[in-house]
Amino acid sequence: MLVHPQFDPIALSLGPLHVRWYGLMYLVAFILFLVLGKYRARTQPALGWKPTDLDDLLFYGALGVVIGGRLGYVLFYKADYYFSHPLEIFAIWQGGMSFHGGFLGVLTALWLFGRRTGRHFLQVGDFVGPLVPLGLAAGRMGNFINGELWGRVTSPSAPWAMVFPQARGEDQAAVQAMPSLQGALQPYVDRLDQLQHFGLARHPSQLYQFALEGLSLFLILWLFSRKPRPMGMVSALFLIGYGVFRFIAEFAREPDAFLGLLAANLSMGQWLSLPMILIGIAMLVWSIKRKPATA
Repeated sequence: MLVHPQFDPIALSLGPLHVRWYGLMYLVAFILFLVLGKYRARTQPALGWKPTDLDDLLFYGALGVVIGGRLGYVLFYKADYYFSHPLEIFAIWQGGMSFHGGFLGVLTALWLFGRRTGRHFLQVGDFVGPLVPLGLAAGRMGNFINGELWGRVTSPSAPWAMVFPQARGEDQAAVQAMPSLQGALQPYVDRLDQLQHFGLARHPSQLYQFALEGLSLFLILWLFSRKPRPMGMVSALFLIGYGVFRFIAEFAREPDAFLGLLAANLSMGQWLSLPMILIGIAMLVWSIKRKPATA
């Protein structure tokens, strides 16, 4: 059985300034976006993009990610709390970002960028789609380093089972609510305080999402977009691919404690992914029926 390595969330300290791993993962995501985007602009000139376009697009996208991600978390997950504590909406250093909210923010940013540059919204989406998954992978690695968003309880004998010391309180509450989980408790030495504790073996779901939403989706979109495609097809594949991979990974991810499972025993992440899949399928059908665009 594995135990989460208990990384120090602070990667670097410069006097009073503390640089956190999660913030560095955002930086890695933006750098990967620029590098991949400029490479794609150079190697696929028929798409009509210049490497310098990526600088402006990154600015729009970064604003969309941060603003949309925060507002999405506030509205989708903890609306009652933040409406009672409105000033805490701006305390993004305390954590709390939603991918689906960030996605809506990015869509808005792409629309504004396309309007300013005279490009169709779907042309922008088709170009950006393959550049996003590696950034998502970096974000999931940040979640793993922080030991947050851990997975559901699994068998201690599973080779991938992992105890998350950060989940100690939730583990104890789960055992009290379901005494049958007592047998799943595993002893471990907490590296932070060197004491013996017991924790539940869980799925390292952050790594599942890293592999599915990050690496796998990147390979699919990057290879698919190497050839000219009808407008909207790459965007549609992104929606379908992310939605399906996220829906699958949510079966291993522990639902948010303040929400739990919703209707049909699906998590909030799964319910938010279903519209993405359906819209992606509709876009794919529309794209196939259209006359393919010339290079």
